[in-house]
Amino acid sequence: MADRPRISAVLCTHNGAAHLESQLRSILAQTRPVDELVISDDASTDGTRALLEAFAAQAPEGLDVLVEFREQALGVTANFEAAMARATGEVIVLCDQDDVWEPGKVEAFGAALGGSGLRLVFTDARLIDDSGSVLPGTLFGNLRVSAAERGAIASGRALDVLLRRNIVTGATAALRAELLAASTPFPASWVHDEWLAVTAAVLGAVELGPEPLTRYRLHGANQIGAPKLTRSTALSRFTQPRGPRNARLLERARALAERFEVDVAVPVQVRHALAEKLQHEIVRSDYPGSRVRRLLPILAEALRGRYRRYGLGVRDMVRDLVQPA
Repeated sequence: MADRPRISAVLCTHNGAAHLESQLRSILAQTRPVDELVISDDASTDGTRALLEAFAAQAPEGLDVLVEFREQALGVTANFEAAMARATGEVIVLCDQDDVWEPGKVEAFGAALGGSGLRLVFTDARLIDDSGSVLPGTLFGNLRVSAAERGAIASGRALDVLLRRNIVTGATAALRAELLAASTPFPASWVHDEWLAVTAAVLGAVELGPEPLTRYRLHGANQIGAPKLTRSTALSRFTQPRGPRNARLLERARALAERFEVDVAVPVQVRHALAEKLQHEIVRSDYPGSRVRRLLPILAEALRGRYRRYGLGVRDMVRDLVQPA
């Protein structure tokens, strides 16, 4: 067992000049420095490239900096997959371009992920605004992560949570390189952090760290953000057409079930749960356009218990009933 694993930070950028310097400074200010910083810029057109070139030229001794500039954008997920493939560390810490790391983040993840195994650790995050001022609440608060969900993860039942919804944000996560090898290639229907988390959960390897280690920036240009869910936002979801969302959920469930359906290393009961999740999304996608005709099949699916086990319960039932086709 290695006492001090090699740690790679993987930073993906796209037009991030406004906040990138703060993130880079916070990486250099760690109590336990990273050994390697892998940066992949996804065809930025602002000052991001110049900032990264200057940073790489002045990087401190002992820090390996690998920078790649893409002329054609891959998108967030494909960019992260390509960047992580270049990392040489035993531990990989995911990094967004606009956040700020707490000084002890790398040290904490290094301690949590020492040794070996297919593991992913994530945490809550403090919130900051565009200028870096601390906002009230936390990332978990915005995502409405419940005490029951935290407890399920702490007791080794992360898959129960993640088959209902994702609560893992990549900017707060780190993983063993072995997990990356087990997770690639990433399906096009999944976001990279969600896929890594659910893969780790299938393999029984998700852990929740006790303290926030990231200041998560909320601003108008987040590529994937976590704004607080307001009453009006929640209500607006019930008026959106259901077709595109349900098609996306079905494709994600299919990709997950197919990835592990013949993997003998995954327990039979886990593979059964993935197949049941897929069946749930197939049924939901096949509901008729008429709201009246949807009622009985929705009730039947509820009686099977699949809304509770693989969705948001009554909330999803109402959503499936009232959304326009």
